[in-house]
Amino acid sequence: MKRLAPIVALMLAGCAVHSPPPPDELRKQALPNTAIPPAWTTPGAATGDVTQAWLATFNDPALEALVREAVTYNYDLQIAAARVEAAEAAARAAGAALLPQLNLAARGGGKMGGDNSGLNVLGLFASWELDLWGRVRSARAASSAQYEAAALDAQYARQSIAALVAKSWFLAREAAVQGAIAAEMVASSQSLVGLSRDRQRVGNGDDLEVSTAEASVLGYRDLVLQADVARQNALRAVEILAGRYPSAHIDAGRDLPLIATPIPAGLPSQLLERRPDVRAAERRVAASFYAKQEAQAARLPRISLTGGVNTVSSELIFLKPRDNPVWSVGASLLAPIFTGGALQAQVDIRTAEQKAAIADYGRIGSRAFSEVENALSASINLQSRAEILTSAVTANENALGFARVRYDVGSGDQRGVQNQLLALHAARTTLVHVQAERLIQRVNLYLALGGGFE
Repeated sequence: MKRLAPIVALMLAGCAVHSPPPPDELRKQALPNTAIPPAWTTPGAATGDVTQAWLATFNDPALEALVREAVTYNYDLQIAAARVEAAEAAARAAGAALLPQLNLAARGGGKMGGDNSGLNVLGLFASWELDLWGRVRSARAASSAQYEAAALDAQYARQSIAALVAKSWFLAREAAVQGAIAAEMVASSQSLVGLSRDRQRVGNGDDLEVSTAEASVLGYRDLVLQADVARQNALRAVEILAGRYPSAHIDAGRDLPLIATPIPAGLPSQLLERRPDVRAAERRVAASFYAKQEAQAARLPRISLTGGVNTVSSELIFLKPRDNPVWSVGASLLAPIFTGGALQAQVDIRTAEQKAAIADYGRIGSRAFSEVENALSASINLQSRAEILTSAVTANENALGFARVRYDVGSGDQRGVQNQLLALHAARTTLVHVQAERLIQRVNLYLALGGGFE
């Protein structure tokens, strides 16, 4: 054993496990046709590092509490956490193969035994595979990389759930605001019904005006019911994400938070190193790289050191004199000679899997760039639309006031008032939708940039 130790150490040092390609080389392989720009091509992002704890920027304690609840009780996150635990255990199991294995064997053969042989055997046996070619170390490295990928996938799942809660919360608040607008339009239409009936009594109106005004009230009441259904559905989505029963009993409020200043977006070159889903894809590439090395090393001989000590006794028969206990030390060799191409096929399988993992990394990285650019572009467009619609609401409110005055004094008809009511309602509801969409795109941008919410 003392003579073998230096030889084993020398062979292990000469058969080190190779590392996967560095990030720069991986990006060249995975994104060969993608020239990463020095800055985002869509304007509007502020300079500086990506914001962490983005949830607090909305200044909504109720939303923050719901996100914490979802992170604790969400079923998808519980599944992701269990997968991380399984991957960690698999990594430990793969690493255990590097250590010597010690087993105890015992057998009783007295009169009550199954064979009545009378033999009693007790043995302690040890074996240790000399990982000369790095097969076991490659398997351990592959399992460790898979564990890291699972942990990063779980981290991205947490961020995604937080984003889903926030977006559903904002949709619920948008529906509440839309319902309030529709209720105001109901009140305005009802006042118009009263005015049309007054005009009919004095001979300045007719049944058509009254019926038209009444139909307008019914239409706006229907919009109130639609908004309430949308609000309840959004609240139920929040409750399901938080692991609650979907009762729609949460009070989401009746307004929308204001949009803060533009958020820092960092640099495109930093995105692939920050986003958990991209980093998870990189770890899967590393796992496939090590798995290929494991398959290549499996074609080479396996050498193991063995040792044991055992003792044998009998109460029924006489045994010849022997040293008791018996010690043994040895080695074993297992070399594949002919396997019908199975081992080479395993190498080919792992090679194809590595190509797929690299392509998947490129797909996820390309999607990450697209999500950031889309969110930035949508944010700029929505900001411009919000400014235009704000002016449109003001203009339609003024126009409605003029139309009502003309109708009151008899110089205008009800049709003009109804048209201005519809125009004002359309402008207000569109503005609220754009304001809510700005909040949703802000969340999408935070998620796309890979910033943390905690």
